[in-house]
Amino acid sequence: MSALATALDDYLALRRGLGTELRGPAGLLRRFVEFADREGATVVTTELALRWARAPLAATPATHAARLGHVRHFARWLSAIEPRTEVPPVGSLPARYRRRPPYIYSDSEVARLVAAAATLPSPTGLRGPTFATLFGLLAATGLRVSEALALDRDDVDIARGLLTVRHGKFGKARFVPVHQTTEHALRCYERQRDGQAPRPPSGAFFLSERGTRITEWSARYTFALVSRAVGLRAPTRGGRHGRGPRLHDLRHHLAAATLVRWYREGRDVERELPKLSTYLGHTHVADTYWYIEAVPELLQLATERVTRSEEDRP
Repeated sequence: MSALATALDDYLALRRGLGTELRGPAGLLRRFVEFADREGATVVTTELALRWARAPLAATPATHAARLGHVRHFARWLSAIEPRTEVPPVGSLPARYRRRPPYIYSDSEVARLVAAAATLPSPTGLRGPTFATLFGLLAATGLRVSEALALDRDDVDIARGLLTVRHGKFGKARFVPVHQTTEHALRCYERQRDGQAPRPPSGAFFLSERGTRITEWSARYTFALVSRAVGLRAPTRGGRHGRGPRLHDLRHHLAAATLVRWYREGRDVERELPKLSTYLGHTHVADTYWYIEAVPELLQLATERVTRSEEDRP
């Protein structure tokens, strides 16, 4: 193992000890160290970091900047024990992050996705119910994919209609109440799951065919298959996922539908918004306001509300 690889292990252990998961950054930094080793580099330099960050030519400038940012954090820590380390300057790869506009599924599209997932073939018959229930839960609650997959059996209180999200974004925990129809779907899945896997090796609520926890990769791959089956993504070759609406967009479905309903009911959306923000696990209410700007129907409804308010003023 090279000196850089050993240093990276120490860096990751320290960051994780401070409570940071680093799942994505850890993989990127390991690939950077592998790149440095192939180049015969024993220290981090700005030139080396820039070449690696720009390596995926098809990636966006924002991705290049993010890759360099992870190396910068590592290099800053490494410079304290290896004085030859160069820390890439901030702004070396400037890129303004542009949040991808959400795809808002219609209720019929969600129903088709869930129905198609239920027919997925599998040796035990568990794959279909698992992914149908998972996709339905994401659309009904707006949970992040990682939050839903992290649910253990004890986190799903079907009798009370309450989910406990223990490891949300930035380590935030919260309770998520669910509708009676969602309770029913979870109870049906629980019966099927326990019948197929009465003594699984994992305590996860959603189980794979082997009785283990579903991975995010598996969930996204399966969603791509189902999306192509219902016509939301074009056919692909070589096992690729293809382009089109994402699994994460099911979260947007819940948020947008809730805001549209509030506007149409004449509610004070500005006063109600913190409730939705808390339910979704947003760190700031501004993250929830984003939907009003990003979804044309919501922007139109908000504009009409402001116009009527101005007209009603004496």
